Amino acid sequence: MLARKSIIPEEYVLARIAAENLRKPRIRDRPRKARFIAKNGACNLAHKNIREQGRFLQDIFTTLVDLKWRHTLVIFTMSFLCSWLLFAMMWWLVAFAHGDMDPSTESATNSTKWTPCVTCVRSFTSAFLFSIEVQVTIGFGGRMMTEECPLAITVLILQNIVGLIINAVMLGCIFMKTAQAHRRAETLIFSRQAVIAVRNGKLCFMFRVGDLRKSMIISASVRIQVVRKTTTPEGEVIPIHQVDIPVDNPIESNNIFLVAPLIICHIIDKRSPLYDISAADLALQDLELIVILEGVVETTGITTQARTSYVAEEILWGHRFVPIVTEEEGVYAVDYSKFGNTVKVAAPRCSARELDEKPSILIQTLQKSELSHQNSLRKRNSMRRSNSIRRSNSMRRTNSSLIVPKVQFITPEGSQSASET
Repeated sequence: MLARKSIIPEEYVLARIAAENLRKPRIRDRPRKARFIAKNGACNLAHKNIREQGRFLQDIFTTLVDLKWRHTLVIFTMSFLCSWLLFAMMWWLVAFAHGDMDPSTESATNSTKWTPCVTCVRSFTSAFLFSIEVQVTIGFGGRMMTEECPLAITVLILQNIVGLIINAVMLGCIFMKTAQAHRRAETLIFSRQAVIAVRNGKLCFMFRVGDLRKSMIISASVRIQVVRKTTTPEGEVIPIHQVDIPVDNPIESNNIFLVAPLIICHIIDKRSPLYDISAADLALQDLELIVILEGVVETTGITTQARTSYVAEEILWGHRFVPIVTEEEGVYAVDYSKFGNTVKVAAPRCSARELDEKPSILIQTLQKSELSHQNSLRKRNSMRRSNSIRRSNSMRRTNSSLIVPKVQFITPEGSQSASET
């Protein structure tokens, strides 16, 4: 405003604004790292510069199953349509070579001397309709093949064989696309966030997994991998270095009974890549934990696999999942509205290595949490007492205000009479 009124030169105002902008610290967000596995389990990987494209045609069935639905439906339609047109051309050539297309043969057809290869085939349209009848085995009865031409019999056998092959391949492709294993994985859910808390005196990495269907996953097993960028002592950079980490499971076969949501636990010990990471270092780590759940579908017997991943921003330190399984009227009920809910608990902020070297840190943390819990209980009790005292005082005040005072009436004789109203 001052610059517009020419009280302060405009050049001075612009210079001052530029100087203030230079003094302000510029906070730039850290570029978000690309995930190797998305939350829905899809692999975030793009294949480029593939020169040997012919390898996909060697396994044509798998290629057809991997295509999108619109491409599969187009191929399904065009395969039948092209086969009908191809054999229609062959039937037309057979009829043309035998002379069935000659108009002069129409009068001779009624006589016993002339027998066409295929009756009522005198144009390409009728040959196309006869091709559809042969391959789909409709058989309307208007057009039929005779034993006059051995070549026509050969074409009939060839078309039946090709039609059966097309039916087997395309119908099998449609069935496999509708019964793919990843369709069953849509009802296998993981918690949106993972937690790190103390369990049995050890820091543990935990997440929750559940199945929404009543049909179970047989022989279900869970694997956890850490994907991070590492550099070898020789200077080789490995952009996607995968390390398996063990899962705490008391069963030796490592199979889980996924009848209700379970909390999968990984103990952070010397074998774990999270052994040297503290709560302050977690946000700075460039790592991704991939969770893979494998099992056999009970209804179809097909092996399915569900995947998800957790980056450093999705791991809550010092939290624990709330219980969601309760017993109601003799039935175990699962409340999926609390599936990903967590509660804050006492946990040391140091790494697992420091916790192993100094076990007193855990004891001090638990003692502090116990003291804070007792103090909070005392505050709540004192607040309840004060509230009860205030309520009692207010009750007394209201009761005293309801008491009616005594009123004295003076009679003309001078005598006083007290009465209460």
